[in-house]
Amino acid sequence: MQSEWQKFLVDLKKSDVIVYNAISSFKLMKKDENIVEITYPSESAKVEFEKVRSEFFNHFMHKVNNYKISIEFKLDLSMKKEIITKRKIFDKFAEINPVLKELDDLFKLDFN
Repeated sequence: MQSEWQKFLVDLKKSDVIVYNAISSFKLMKKDENIVEITYPSESAKVEFEKVRSEFFNHFMHKVNNYKISIEFKLDLSMKKEIITKRKIFDKFAEINPVLKELDDLFKLDFN
């Protein structure tokens, strides 16, 4: 299943980058002979997955000749990717060293 998922992601990256970015962090795990558990980071990513779910699972069920596969979803917020900006890095350092915050107020630093 993992190899088919990786192949699907490679094809999806070429055809629809937005959906690929949303679902590339999903984890698919076989729980039972007929149960696949999908761990996902957010509800918006799950909505994007629903767009391509039938495409992947129809292909996969045909490949393994098992048409009784059911899907269980599991939300895992720890998988969520956070975009770290220079401003966020500065704010973390400013919490540790308050003098940095004073310098920012004085010089109006721009982190763009």
